[in-house]
Amino acid sequence: MNKFSITLLSTVMALTAQAQTFNFTFDGRDKTATKVTAADVFTPEKGYGYDFQDIIAEARKQQTETYKLADGLFYFSVAVPDGNYRVTVTVGSKKQKGSTTVRAESRRLYVYDAETKKGEFKTFSFVVNKRNTTITLPDGKTDVVKIKPRERTALLWDDKLTLEINGDAPVCSQIKIEPADVPTVFLCGNSTVVDQDKEPWASWGQMFTYWLTDQVAVANYAESGLTASSFYAQNRLKKILSLAKAGDFVFIEFGHNDQKEKAAGSGAYYNFAHMLKTYVDQIREKGAVPIFVTPTQRRRFEGNKIVETHGQYPDAMRFVAKDLGVELIELHDMTRTFFEALGVEDSKRSLVHYPAGTFPNQGKAFEDNTHWNPYGAYEISRMIVKGIKELNLPLTKYIKPDYQDYDPAQPDDWKAFHWSCGPFIDIVKPDGN
Repeated sequence: MNKFSITLLSTVMALTAQAQTFNFTFDGRDKTATKVTAADVFTPEKGYGYDFQDIIAEARKQQTETYKLADGLFYFSVAVPDGNYRVTVTVGSKKQKGSTTVRAESRRLYVYDAETKKGEFKTFSFVVNKRNTTITLPDGKTDVVKIKPRERTALLWDDKLTLEINGDAPVCSQIKIEPADVPTVFLCGNSTVVDQDKEPWASWGQMFTYWLTDQVAVANYAESGLTASSFYAQNRLKKILSLAKAGDFVFIEFGHNDQKEKAAGSGAYYNFAHMLKTYVDQIREKGAVPIFVTPTQRRRFEGNKIVETHGQYPDAMRFVAKDLGVELIELHDMTRTFFEALGVEDSKRSLVHYPAGTFPNQGKAFEDNTHWNPYGAYEISRMIVKGIKELNLPLTKYIKPDYQDYDPAQPDDWKAFHWSCGPFIDIVKPDGN
């Protein structure tokens, strides 16, 4: 199905006029809600329903000893216009106990392994940002974000909000979706930040959502392979600026791919520093708050110590931050500590290192020392929250009360981390290195 179809766009425009709130029941407990049946499959005309059933079915045929999909896994989509939406999900069942994980759009984590006894129900509320590529300019004209071809098949830039109900025993009773007027945290970055939409890849931006309350939204505009310059050239910052307002935040993590730029004027203290200053000036002009994040380390050891591979780029970001009075989260230093705490071998467990045959059609081993797997991304997201708290940023008030302080020198046990795989898989590594 073409996500950018005229029919779907017209549906969205109609919903915009209605400012619609949705309330769906899957078990009939709430008699005031719309009852969802097996026949309710998403179409642009219908505007809601089960989605990607054919992809789930095909993935089940390709399961391996190590790659399994949960019984009861499903996607549910609703056509909505751009914006932030408070989603309230009730998990549980009268018939069985459950263990439910809820993700949205391209695998943004919101509910993690929620356990329910038979007859027990739990309700969770969170805010999901939904967007498409259209940029509405102040003069009423429009422009577009120049997304990459691979993004056209992702769930990030379409005209519907998609929820993934997953887990060891997923049970969903009810879903409510309503517009939410809350601050937004916009994310700018590369493959270490982006919402990676396919297994086994992951990044901190899609895990960061888990730690926040339903009083704030996260809009992740990062994409694999991008630099501060290419992100800007693709109109991603332009889209952010068309939406940003006073009270919003814009996180900026670059430097990873920027160091490979060789054109005239490139360099940490030349084009890179200039671009960072440009971001800061334009973000502040909108009344939003820029936050710098130094780039994550690559896993490259000499003995038991990480070797620095980013040249002058982290220092250039620190220099601009100090010069312009921008708060900075030291992810570069924390990920060094994290790798060294895990050690040479166990640090592989945070990245996409898997033997051949772990995933369908994976003919050779994954040995990627840059891109995170779900465990690694989860740990990095905890470092981001740690940075927010240590800087005492205004965002601190939106961190969940049950968040426990994190020390990258004592990371969570990778053996205890649990991740329910989805049906979307890619055996080609993301852009960037």
